[in-house]
Amino acid sequence: MSISAERKQELIAEYATCKDDTGSPEVQIAILTERINNLSLHLQANHKDVHSRRGLLAMVARRRKLLDYVRGVEESRYQELLKRLSIRR
Repeated sequence: MSISAERKQELIAEYATCKDDTGSPEVQIAILTERINNLSLHLQANHKDVHSRRGLLAMVARRRKLLDYVRGVEESRYQELLKRLSIRR
């Protein structure tokens, strides 16, 4: 359900806005999206896992708040991020 350290480093390298960037909203959203996708697959196989479902909803809410922040700062960054991550809105 969690992502590997190698995959996390790949996401950071792909979505970083500058060289040593690990905490920008884009990187955080990309990591959350990866975790959400993994947890969604887990819940399809384990539909009675209510505790993981609660965690999934919390992650989705956190990602939504970060997306709203990026949208408020710069709309073009927001639209590009939605396309790159294949998130529908």
